[in-house]
Amino acid sequence: MIITEVRIKLCEENNERLLAFCSVTFDHAFVVRDLKIIEGTKGLFVAMPSRKLTDRCPRCGGKNHLRARFCNQCGTRQDEQRATRLTEGRAKLHADIAHPINSAAREHIQNAIVKAYEEEKEKSKLPGYVCTYDEFDYDDDVPVGYGMVPEMAKGMKAHGPHAAPKGTHFQTEGAPAAKAAKPAEGFADGIA
Repeated sequence: MIITEVRIKLCEENNERLLAFCSVTFDHAFVVRDLKIIEGTKGLFVAMPSRKLTDRCPRCGGKNHLRARFCNQCGTRQDEQRATRLTEGRAKLHADIAHPINSAAREHIQNAIVKAYEEEKEKSKLPGYVCTYDEFDYDDDVPVGYGMVPEMAKGMKAHGPHAAPKGTHFQTEGAPAAKAAKPAEGFADGIA
């Protein structure tokens, strides 16, 4: 696994612990976005992208995050102690979306991110500094739609380090609403 790009977006200085967001590209082929660089008690820490854990209201079945005191649907008071507790007694409120599965991989990723963070901090002190985290890495002339994959396989050029077309398929002829009445060509049973 080779880390081919790390992009850093520094946070404003009024944040106490959250220092930056970053994205990491692996092997010029796979991107993980929204990692966080946090000032921990033992130094810098890289938090993987995560989602809030939810549960269902016992009365109406509505979905609520675990810190919700009242149901979003019916307003019923929720049990504030319903979250699973970790061994230290803290409530488990988030689950990682993507994460390394061993400590060597975590250390490899964290070292690359911390190095890129330190470099970005130095660049930010220079006049004319511009953050590249939010730059588009796509070309504007790429046709977008569900039929894109076969055309790309037949010799279309790769588009930037993330190899993804710009735009949204919802504004094209191949959009789900435009294709609802007819099955997609080249896909079994019309499933796209």
